Amino acid sequence: MHSILFICHGNICRSPMAEFVMKHLVTQTGRAHEFEIASAATSSEELGNDTHQGTRAKLNEMGVPYKRRAARRITPADYDRYDLLIGMDDENMYYMRRMFGNDNMRKMHKLLEYCGLSRDVADPWYTGDFDATWNDVYAGCTNLLKALK
Repeated sequence: MHSILFICHGNICRSPMAEFVMKHLVTQTGRAHEFEIASAATSSEELGNDTHQGTRAKLNEMGVPYKRRAARRITPADYDRYDLLIGMDDENMYYMRRMFGNDNMRKMHKLLEYCGLSRDVADPWYTGDFDATWNDVYAGCTNLLKALK
């Protein structure tokens, strides 16, 4: 069983997009039973809020199912619960290290590392460009799934 927690700043745009894309990919490949997939925030700004309308619109456009959810913040217990803690950008990684401490088990990664890239996932909160975010998230999740075979 692989357990993955996708993490972004507010848990309303990028990390839920990654959560639902990854769930869709594992379902399409018949591997859903092998995974526990969720998402969370590093901040408390959006706690309780559902997925951003722009993310929902992009998921609809791409045929990716999603469910109503409430943004939540990471907790120290997440380090033990999940095999992989996947941040969307350098700021997320900073706050993940502050929350989880020393990553002795090497669980913390940026999503685009799985594409051989060191850059951040495009943040639509500032740009409104959910297409760019989709491209990054889809590529990252596709390559993450390949790495977990």
